[in-house]
Amino acid sequence: MTVLTIQREILDAIVAHARRDHPDEACGVVAGPFGSDRPTRFVPMVNAAMSPTFYEFDSGDLLRLYREMDDRDEEPVVIYHSHTATEAYPSRTDTNLASEPNAHYVLVSTRDGAHESGPVDVRSYRIVDGEVTEEEVTIVERYDDDAPAPTKESA
Repeated sequence: MTVLTIQREILDAIVAHARRDHPDEACGVVAGPFGSDRPTRFVPMVNAAMSPTFYEFDSGDLLRLYREMDDRDEEPVVIYHSHTATEAYPSRTDTNLASEPNAHYVLVSTRDGAHESGPVDVRSYRIVDGEVTEEEVTIVERYDDDAPAPTKESA
């Protein structure tokens, strides 16, 4: 089983974005160093569709983001969006549009008042060639190698 390991701060930012954009779907990307499978840079995007049932990245914004990621040697590690009235499971449209086989597709459901307060349903999937596989989500305060190096005093 695959696992998405993500920092609490980034996951909280994704949930906050989903709540803020409700009743429309929110969407965005979390970039990370190429090949690392580590989401580190939260990039909220505008839902160009401005719809409660569909999301679409603005093509100009998406082109700028991909150029920026290329310049920074990054890739989209997480692609996220919210569902405002249904569970956090990829729709047929979500599955058909999934074009990043290495990305984790994170869905947040803000239905039934979850957009106001309380727990939201957050789930992650791999979507490859139309096949949806749910994966475990591990939330960490920081990534292990982000810990400060031991000093002489602490060693």
